[in-house]
Amino acid sequence: MNTNNSLSKNTATLRGLHFQNHPHAEIKLIRCIKGKIFDVVVDIRNNSKTFGKWFGSELTEENRDMMYVPEGFAHGFVSLTEDTEIIYLVSKFYTPNAEQTLMWNDPEVDVQWPVKPNVVSKKDQNGRFLKDLQLEL
Repeated sequence: MNTNNSLSKNTATLRGLHFQNHPHAEIKLIRCIKGKIFDVVVDIRNNSKTFGKWFGSELTEENRDMMYVPEGFAHGFVSLTEDTEIIYLVSKFYTPNAEQTLMWNDPEVDVQWPVKPNVVSKKDQNGRFLKDLQLEL
């Protein structure tokens, strides 16, 4: 198990929706330790009845809730406060050539983000739509 840490300095910073292909697919456990995020998982398992469906929840330093992200799910979040920090446990080491990004605003998935993101990395701007992903899960 590995531990990662992420800091978003600005409100409405979007990260994701990321996942790694088999055999590097990860399980994650996310907790917000400072500030507030809207955390999202998307089912990207081809044979699943919930393929393409998403679930989101607010994680805050006050509510101490956590999000479990199983293998076969893309994960992302948007910060709802400045200086938001999350810590997450990951079952496998990060493997850059196994990572893919599902487009955060894919209309087929239609995640209802509570704020419009104003900081989105180039990697996340260049994500793929669900129909174009190369899934090896």
